[in-house]
Amino acid sequence: MSASLYDATVARFEQTLSALSNVLAKGREHCIAQDINLDSVVSSRLYPDMLPFSFQVVSSAHHSAGALAAARSGEFAPPPRPDDVDYAALEKMVTDALGVVQSVEAGELAELENNDLVFRLGDDELPFLVGDFLLSFSIPNFYFHATTAYDLLRMQGTPIGKRDFIGRMLMKT
Repeated sequence: MSASLYDATVARFEQTLSALSNVLAKGREHCIAQDINLDSVVSSRLYPDMLPFSFQVVSSAHHSAGALAAARSGEFAPPPRPDDVDYAALEKMVTDALGVVQSVEAGELAELENNDLVFRLGDDELPFLVGDFLLSFSIPNFYFHATTAYDLLRMQGTPIGKRDFIGRMLMKT
């Protein structure tokens, strides 16, 4: 079996964003049942020098849907830091990102794979090809932030496990 750029990126974004959406729903239900303030979850961190839960969710959306938009435009920048966002807005962000990801066609991504893409980081510009950017930058960042969001919900006692994080796998039918 050979895998395309679409298989390695879009399909994985869809799988994990769907799983993250379910994890967020379970987190909300758990926090409500346990009388845990959702605002405290939004601002929670694993360690004081790490960015909060809200940034982890925003970054998961940004490194999936935002990365695919960058593949089209040829430019990418870090996500904005969410200053005033609540848990419901984060859930919507993931749902919206999933919709964007699901709208990408395999043929479109194949056509963009060898196009130039610039990652603008302040005054610095990092040059990539679209395929290399998605595989070597966006995918690792996407999983890092989705995992960290999962970990922060788990730290709150949300009854989730590896199966929740992995989501729907591609099994032989």
